[in-house]
Amino acid sequence: MNNDILDWSFKEMNNIINEEQLDFDDVMIVPQPSEIESRKDTVIVKPYYFKWAGKSIEGNPAMAANMATTGTFEMAKELQKHQMFCALHKHYTAEQLIEFLEQNKKEFGTNDYIFIGTGLRKDDFSKLQTVMKTGLCNNICLDAPNGYIQGFVQHLNRIRTTFPNSIIMAGNVVTPEKTGELLRGGADIVKIGLGSGSVCQTRTQTGVGRPQLSALMDCVSSAKRYGGMICSDGGIQKPADYVKAIGAYADFVMIGGYFAGCDEASGELVSKYYKSNTTPYREVRNYKMFYGMSSKHAQDKHYNGLPEYRASEGIVTLTPYKGSVKNTIQDLEGGLRSAMTYVGTRTLEEFPHKVSFYKVRRQLNRNEKSIEL
Repeated sequence: MNNDILDWSFKEMNNIINEEQLDFDDVMIVPQPSEIESRKDTVIVKPYYFKWAGKSIEGNPAMAANMATTGTFEMAKELQKHQMFCALHKHYTAEQLIEFLEQNKKEFGTNDYIFIGTGLRKDDFSKLQTVMKTGLCNNICLDAPNGYIQGFVQHLNRIRTTFPNSIIMAGNVVTPEKTGELLRGGADIVKIGLGSGSVCQTRTQTGVGRPQLSALMDCVSSAKRYGGMICSDGGIQKPADYVKAIGAYADFVMIGGYFAGCDEASGELVSKYYKSNTTPYREVRNYKMFYGMSSKHAQDKHYNGLPEYRASEGIVTLTPYKGSVKNTIQDLEGGLRSAMTYVGTRTLEEFPHKVSFYKVRRQLNRNEKSIEL
């Protein structure tokens, strides 16, 4: 047998990156000496400077995901009260967007905390032009499931050329090389995340993806090199995940499923009834519907069906009903403030510089016989 063929085959099949890849559940934050006596002494907003747009905004890292269930007008209004951001989903009409932006600007005096969602379709761009020419909003979220296709970079270039003074967030990618390319191509913020969302099936359908924490920590170096920022997109199941993403130098943290059970999300409210042998009555539990934007449900609802050449890469699920998003915001803010006291930092800008992580195998100790009330 030809030894050259054997050698070639071995090299081709040995294309494995051996560096361990970590997710939020694989680490915990190391406590540090602290002189901060109270959580109320921490500051959880910071100034953001956007390189290409040449503009500054003071805000909080949390951002509602540009999904049909969470990137809603109602969510945007509530988050703005806390200087948090919302990426509106791209299925609103131009007329709906303009009407909302006019009302929101009257109420808050600014639309700086709102991103207009757009995609790669021709009608997406024409709608974006209609909305942007009003001057009511300066922020754009260019979203595609696969930020690695060449057409995505070309579309980003087109948007930057057409709207030179706008703040542009683009993604999704998980590698530093592509992060740098998008930042050079006109993005102020790059969305980091592939398959990490709770209703995303990209990893199970395609085998493509990367654990979120390692993706963030690898891509942040490119972002800082080019004077840009990153938005962690996906994997936030609890306040600790939000805190860890910020500790890993994410400038923004996009949240979908963790917001999906709130009143301000647009998912249908569903009630289910449960009865056990130990209770004489039926217990009612409320849920809200939440679905991935690459799911068959989303394709049927927004794009007239799932094309024959593709498979569903998302699921439909029911997430526990949470009431007003105010409660969830309090959990996020409270978790971040407390973490800042544990590492001894008063300001959000200082926080990542003080964060170190333990690599762990187990985070929580639970009594399996107990019942959480």
